[in-house]
Amino acid sequence: MGKGCLSMSKYFLFLFNIIFFLFGVVIMGFGLWLLLDKQSFIVVLNNSTSVKVGCYILIGVGAFSMLMGFVGCLGAIYEIRCLLGLYFTCLLLILIVQIAAGALIYFQKEVLNNEMSNIVAKVLDGYPGNNSNTEQTWDYIQRTMECCGWNDRHDWNSNMFIRNSSELLFPCSCQNASLSEENLSNSGFCESETSNWPVYNAGCSESVESWLITNLGVVLGICLGVAFIELLGMILSICLCRNIQMEDYTEVPKYNH
Repeated sequence: MGKGCLSMSKYFLFLFNIIFFLFGVVIMGFGLWLLLDKQSFIVVLNNSTSVKVGCYILIGVGAFSMLMGFVGCLGAIYEIRCLLGLYFTCLLLILIVQIAAGALIYFQKEVLNNEMSNIVAKVLDGYPGNNSNTEQTWDYIQRTMECCGWNDRHDWNSNMFIRNSSELLFPCSCQNASLSEENLSNSGFCESETSNWPVYNAGCSESVESWLITNLGVVLGICLGVAFIELLGMILSICLCRNIQMEDYTEVPKYNH
C-alpha cells in the first residue's frame, strides 16, 4: 500500500472514530434520559429490574463506545499497531453483543409485554400510595393521552381505595371534560355523582405502546448507525494495522564489545 493510501486510511479511520465517539455520547445520553426523565412512561416501568438493567446497559455501551472511539483515534493518528488490534477486537465483541441483544429482545417480546402489563396493573391497584413519581407520571399519561386505565376504565375497579370507599370515587386524571363541566383536580380521586364515571373509555395501552415503538425506532436507528460505523472502523483498522511498516531489526547495526 502506498504512503498516500496509508495516509488516507489513517485519516478516514480517525474521522470514523470521531463519529463513533459521538454515537457513544448519544447512546449514553439516551440511557440517562430513560433513567432521569420524570414525565415519560418509562417512570412507570422503573419498578422493573429488567428495564433498569437495560438503561444501565445503554449507558455502559455508550461510555465504552466513547472509549473505543478515543483509542481508535490514538491508534490511527500515531499508527500504533497494538492499539489498532485492540480496537478491532473490541469492535468485533461489541458487534456480537449487539446482535445477541437484538435477537434476545425480538424473541422475548411477549414476555416483555406481559411484564409491562403486570407492572401497570400493580400501579393501578395500589394508587395512590405516597404520591410518588410513578403515580404522578401515570396521572400525566392519562391526562395528556386522554385515556383511562391500561385496557379500559374498568381496570380501576380493582383499586383498593375505590373498592373500600363508601363514596363513588374515580381517578381525577381520567376525567373527560366533555362529560363534566367541573374543573376537578389533576391527580388523586374525585367523587362521582353516579356510578357512570365521567371519564375516557379508551385504555392507555395503545397510546403507550405507540410511544414505546416510536422510541424503540430511535434506539434501533442509532444501533444500526453504530453497527455501520463499527464495520467501517473494523475494515479500516485491520487494513491500516496490516500495512503499517514495522521496524526491520535485521538492519540495525550490531556493535562488538
